[in-house]
Amino acid sequence: MTFVKNNGGIALVTSLMLTLISLVMVLALLYVVTQGITQSAQLKKYKTALDASYGGTEVIVKDIFPAIMQNYSSSTLVSTVQSAYGSLNLEVKTTQDCLQKKLTLPTSEWPTSCSNTSNPKNLPDLSFKLQASSGNPFVVYSKIVDTVYGNTDTSGLQLEGAGVAESSSLLTPQHFPYIYRMEVQGERENNPTAQANIEVLYAY
Repeated sequence: MTFVKNNGGIALVTSLMLTLISLVMVLALLYVVTQGITQSAQLKKYKTALDASYGGTEVIVKDIFPAIMQNYSSSTLVSTVQSAYGSLNLEVKTTQDCLQKKLTLPTSEWPTSCSNTSNPKNLPDLSFKLQASSGNPFVVYSKIVDTVYGNTDTSGLQLEGAGVAESSSLLTPQHFPYIYRMEVQGERENNPTAQANIEVLYAY
């Protein structure tokens, strides 16, 4: 029996294996870099949407909501509020009756037509737009999802607690007739992937 010893192909096989290993390492590196870029972009979109949600919440609780509460019993509540904030393209999405019930009744007494689901974009109470420094504006959706009575009713005019000139030495707590839980979502217009939701507890 004769053995033929020829190692001429070993170098080719070795070089091909090293090339394959190098290619796998390069592809793995490219994948890691690509995923890092994608995650950074997603994080940037989320933070921008989160800032829009926080900004929208500030507008709601400091401007829109007090305006609604001042006119909650008016028969022209919706049109009055929408006109006052026309520059924001404010739209009251729910009915006036439902909005008034949400403002003054606990959740268990709301009509069945009033939505209290946690998704603010699904049947929102109101929506408006916030302009972005670049690109499309953000649409802010807001919805009251829960209402409870606070530590007093609305029969009195004083909603901010006792005055400093009172002679009583008792500490009077600040009165909050209602406590609302609201869901707020900021979303880039025409790009629903750029969104952020926050939950707000608001004592009026």
